[in-house]
Amino acid sequence: MMHGLDTRRGRYLPLYLTGEHACSYLDGVQARTLFVDPAARLDGATYQTLIDQGFRRSGAHVYRPACRGCSACIPVRLPVAEFAPNRSQRRNWRLNAPMIALSDDPAAFREEQFDLYRRYLTARHADGAMAEDATEDSYRRFLVESWGGTTRFIEFRRDGRLVGVAVTDMLEQGLSAVYTFFDPELGECALGTFGVLAQIQTAQRLGRPYLYLGYWIAESRKMVYKERFRPIEAWDGQCWRRFERGQAMRFDDSV
Repeated sequence: MMHGLDTRRGRYLPLYLTGEHACSYLDGVQARTLFVDPAARLDGATYQTLIDQGFRRSGAHVYRPACRGCSACIPVRLPVAEFAPNRSQRRNWRLNAPMIALSDDPAAFREEQFDLYRRYLTARHADGAMAEDATEDSYRRFLVESWGGTTRFIEFRRDGRLVGVAVTDMLEQGLSAVYTFFDPELGECALGTFGVLAQIQTAQRLGRPYLYLGYWIAESRKMVYKERFRPIEAWDGQCWRRFERGQAMRFDDSV
């Protein structure tokens, strides 16, 4: 089914709605996805507008959920200038930052990164579809896909050894976290959290106001880490709503 979106910049983008399919996050739930025509050319300003309206990118596809009777997927972002780390996050940065060198480079295929990606999926998501299709071709489509030069790979290296990568898109108003993978043998280092902290630090350094973290789902254990970063802002379909530390992220039925 075809729809359309006014980008508020005098441009009308064609959108397509999928049929129902199993939800990737909630068991027993049927999902639908609204995605931008892959043939449409998106400049940086249009991409920013889409992100600000709750869209996300995966490979060449820019999408957002459009499920019947379900609004569990809430887009969230962090205002990085006001970020106030909690005790655990301060400890994470204090322990990891002195030992890990950060660098960021344009998206490109690198064998070392791909090997780490496969090890991460095998250890952390062995029962998932991504691990079953952890081929070089699928990796290239997912993370190395050319995207107007906006995608960066933030590397974490310990004593010269690659231990993690945060893939992020550089936007006009911030960074949009795409995917983070790391050495599964370093679970005690909480490198997933460190990846978010590294992107916050990068956005602060570049003077970009936000880090977009994708969707938060209250019922998903995989998503709970996102609400630990405060203050946090959530898109309710009309505007971004702010939640301070200690404030429960609650929404009425209209969200």
